[in-house]
Amino acid sequence: MTTAPTPSRIALVTGAGAGIGRATTLALLRAGYGVVLAGRRSDALAGTIAQAGELGAQALAVPTDISDPDAVAALFAALDARFGRLDLLFNNAGCGAPAVPLDELSFAQWKQVVDVNLTGAFLCTQHAFRIMKRQSPRGGRIINNGSISAHAPRPNTAPYTATKHAITGLTRSTSLDGRAHDIACGQIDIGNAATEMTERMAAGILQANGQVAIEPRMDVRHVADAVVQMAALPLEANVQFMTIMATKMPYIGRG
Repeated sequence: MTTAPTPSRIALVTGAGAGIGRATTLALLRAGYGVVLAGRRSDALAGTIAQAGELGAQALAVPTDISDPDAVAALFAALDARFGRLDLLFNNAGCGAPAVPLDELSFAQWKQVVDVNLTGAFLCTQHAFRIMKRQSPRGGRIINNGSISAHAPRPNTAPYTATKHAITGLTRSTSLDGRAHDIACGQIDIGNAATEMTERMAAGILQANGQVAIEPRMDVRHVADAVVQMAALPLEANVQFMTIMATKMPYIGRG
């Protein structure tokens, strides 16, 4: 019985059990990465690995609540034990609150979005820094999922939009603070990738003018390919911000 060779590049993808995270995990595996999959549901992570076929041997699923500091510490300990290094962190996991008027949101709904979208990305970035600074060869790349909402909100999305604007600040700070350690950080802002989360757009979604309209979507594989393209650059080069969106979605001119 032969064992699969250890891959030369290692990635960690949060929110890897579905949607953009699943598509990106599969694309990274096809590109030759070993991939650690993080997400809340072990069955969803297992489903992603099953779709990878034989390449699943280069994947490690670690069920994780990224809003929990202890869980994130355990995630990175598992990564270190299996692969011993980290070349790419894709901070992808995120959630939203119910689309209700701002004044009707509960504190718990607000806090959940902040804890997952912002605090979770920070915790993972912090642990990635620790590994990337000490490993040899040192350095690595961090890519944050910013979303079109990092630029322009939809109606009734204050928690999600606030955290995605904050991700832009985290991206810039990470990029600056990582310079001395050969750690590059960029952000991919995604609009209307066809995933479970955007199915409501195909049925019609509230617009800024109060109307409900069907919005075009794009194949999620285009997003995954874009992340792989960003990751493939040498560390001397960086895509600081990339926007990838369904061509005809109402973003340019939104509102």
